[in-house]
Amino acid sequence: MRALIGIGIVVVVALGFATMHVRAGDEKATAAPAEQQAAVLEKHIMLTAKEVKWGDPPPVFRAGARFAVIEGDPKAPGRLFAFRLKLPDGYKIAPHFHPADEHLLVIAGTFNMGMGDKFDQKTTSALPPGGFAVMPKGQHHFAWAKGETVVQVYAVGPWGFTYVNPADDPRN
Repeated sequence: MRALIGIGIVVVVALGFATMHVRAGDEKATAAPAEQQAAVLEKHIMLTAKEVKWGDPPPVFRAGARFAVIEGDPKAPGRLFAFRLKLPDGYKIAPHFHPADEHLLVIAGTFNMGMGDKFDQKTTSALPPGGFAVMPKGQHHFAWAKGETVVQVYAVGPWGFTYVNPADDPRN
């Protein structure tokens, strides 16, 4: 009996050390350099919906949308950023993709998303307020808004927006 208890203690201690070693390795692999950590943690951000400063969107979006950067700089490499996009009812975003994973949270309205190279409203999935989506880097997708819709996008910069069909790009 004592031998079994002794073996059990040795196994628990060994697993504890192994877990600590794995976690320490993970922290080393994922920790940002000190200068990046300091820049990210310099100040807190707390906004109410009324404090969001809406403006014109970047030229990759058609007229009618409103845009607000909530955190960071979408152009800064290796840095987290967040922006909000306010879309009028029926607003469409043609098939496009991004150079980084896109994390999207629906705040208001219904954001309808579809996958592929061709806009097809019938193949979209409706995301109501609280809905969340992640589009992997390079994933071709499109969207449209039902009702006034507000989404918040999170990603790591630098951000980009490439239309599958260059004729859909409002910059052209």
